[in-house]
Amino acid sequence: MSYQQFAYLYDELMADAPYSKWLSFIKNAVSAYHPNTIRLLDVGCGTGSMSILLAKEGFEVTGVDLSSDMLMVAKEKADNENVALSLFQQDMRELEGLGAYDCVTILCDSLNYILKEEDVKQTFLSAWNHLEPNGLFIFDVHSIHKVNEIFIGSTFGSNNEELSYIWQCFQGEYENSVEHDLSFFILNKENYERYDELHIQRTFSPEDYSKWLNECQFEVLSITADFEDQNPKEQSERILFIAKKS
Repeated sequence: MSYQQFAYLYDELMADAPYSKWLSFIKNAVSAYHPNTIRLLDVGCGTGSMSILLAKEGFEVTGVDLSSDMLMVAKEKADNENVALSLFQQDMRELEGLGAYDCVTILCDSLNYILKEEDVKQTFLSAWNHLEPNGLFIFDVHSIHKVNEIFIGSTFGSNNEELSYIWQCFQGEYENSVEHDLSFFILNKENYERYDELHIQRTFSPEDYSKWLNECQFEVLSITADFEDQNPKEQSERILFIAKKS
């Protein structure tokens, strides 16, 4: 499968994603910690769903993604909704020349595609370098529980007339990592065409992320589980961080 084809299928996979919860979480964080936030850098923006929602709330949004095909879809969606987005193709570990922002976000577990500790730290430094003093850094990750107990060994699927998929999850090479093996079956006239895609994600403990944020001169303001619980529990699935450039 070309990544352009997967980019168009991505929104099908993310149809049930909690975009409204991410939006509320960001708005509440900004209101509590940096109410004058205007400029926002959405890193790992994918097909632009969150970037567009944020722009509709009045933020001046710049989106960054590694995939040019994802960005093509994001531009098409933004144009269709008459939303102004600035979009750039860059690696989140090596952001450069984008200016300074009031808030940097990495949402939808995009950070989990960074597999090595040193690369996570480099991503944090890239965010730090693109924040105004006291600017906010907001990101979410899968919990260790979700990777090891919910993903690994599981199979998900959908059987629709025009698009079906099988999504199998296997133990990855690294500790607390998962390989997502995706097979899509797309109706083309009278026949179905198959496309395959492999995605690898890894996560770390909240303590590790907090330590690395501190090493990169961020102050951790809050760690939230599943959008609600202030203290992540053993069964939590998504961990959300709010940090400040100090």
